[in-house]
Amino acid sequence: MTAVFAFYLFAGIVLLSGAATILSKNPVHSVLWLILAFFNAAGLFILLGAEFLAMLLVIVYVGAVAVLFLFVVMMLDIDFAALRAGFVKALPVGLLLAVVLVSELLLVAGGSVRVVAGEAAAPLDGFVGMTNTQALGSVLYTKYLFVFQASGIVLLTAMVGAIVLTHRQRAGTKRQDVGAQVARTPASSISNVKPVSGEGVSL
Repeated sequence: MTAVFAFYLFAGIVLLSGAATILSKNPVHSVLWLILAFFNAAGLFILLGAEFLAMLLVIVYVGAVAVLFLFVVMMLDIDFAALRAGFVKALPVGLLLAVVLVSELLLVAGGSVRVVAGEAAAPLDGFVGMTNTQALGSVLYTKYLFVFQASGIVLLTAMVGAIVLTHRQRAGTKRQDVGAQVARTPASSISNVKPVSGEGVSL
């Protein structure tokens, strides 16, 4: 009974926060609603016995991705009025994508396998006696090692691209010139002065 109540609670909050993420006019509020959806989705994963995926969702998506979205939204000077101006023009494409997504979700839901309550899923061959996290780690670092490393390279490329896109030249800012610093000599950087008592130091 408690598990059923927790499921409906988490699922309801996920649906409401997901809808609020889309419908919120303020992008900062949208990111905060998205974080709430991630937390409750992690609760659903815990109910399914996938503790690793739950912690991954909280640590990676909430702790890194969603917070990064929040910082980017708050840092960038985006003209939201100009973005909303093209909403009607892009509406047919958005509706088409929504129909495709809903169709895929219905196909997945219709082909899902129902597990009888109290009956645990049979472990895969070679992973008998392992926990969920141990089995996932074993698969990732053996069979899918190169795919796992490739995904890390993709994320690194995305991070570098985000830095390049958000980097702007600002007037009046001082930048470090490593070559000029290395080429400095004591004669060009140090000067001996004899200040007169009571007159201070002139810079």
